[in-house]
Amino acid sequence: MPRPLGELEDSVMTRVWKWNRPVTVREVLEDLQQERTIAYTTVMTVLDNLHQKGWVRREAEGRAYRYEAVSTRAAYSAALMNEAWSQSDNQAAALVAFFGMMSPEQREALSDAVRMVQGPETPPAQNPEQNPAENPPRENPAADGGETGR
Repeated sequence: MPRPLGELEDSVMTRVWKWNRPVTVREVLEDLQQERTIAYTTVMTVLDNLHQKGWVRREAEGRAYRYEAVSTRAAYSAALMNEAWSQSDNQAAALVAFFGMMSPEQREALSDAVRMVQGPETPPAQNPEQNPAENPPRENPAADGGETGR
């Protein structure tokens, strides 16, 4: 299971995920420099570490590399949630607490996700007593030895 990314790792991976294409150290550096002062070698080291951890793959291009995400941010988030949930000694209570923290928009996203996993909706199971094809009503209870409706 994945460990959470550090702050700088997350900043770098956010760009790799957002751009959704192979990126160079220089591209990531220039984008990061809009927010903070950071050295080329620092970004290069972070991308190398992310490669060693299996978060990115790289391909040589001249004397540099192009880096590409191995999985999506959604898969990363799901793995973190699964890891945290599996550590609970009461998974149902953990889910209830988690759902209680959700905004209405997050609950709607959860409902959408559950529908996607379950597939097309199936009608609810019918109560056999309510299904006339399986339990036809008796036409004349008195005729088969039953009581009359006195």
